[in-house]
Amino acid sequence: MRLTVNDRVKSWLSEHQTTLIVFLLGQLIVIGAAGASFLAYMTKLEVRVHTMETRGAEYTVLRMEEMKLSIAKLQQDIEKNERSIERIVDVMTRELHISPQKTEPR
Repeated sequence: MRLTVNDRVKSWLSEHQTTLIVFLLGQLIVIGAAGASFLAYMTKLEVRVHTMETRGAEYTVLRMEEMKLSIAKLQQDIEKNERSIERIVDVMTRELHISPQKTEPR
């Protein structure tokens, strides 16, 4: 008696039904775990990006304010030094009886 392909497939399925079901359930569990892991990773990544954007903006604003204060302080020091130099030049030229010549800064 010769079995057809259809009969052989049915026979194989009936013999290996438990193994096949366990294998398919295992694949389903692995795919579900991979999906959950991917979802957790993407959520964690999004939280990190949001945190960096939020903290980064605040940090940048604070750094810019510090720079502005530093630049303002340097400008005040430059003006103070210019006045001091002018005063020294005036005193020295008065004592040497030389009229100071104004020159343009380079």
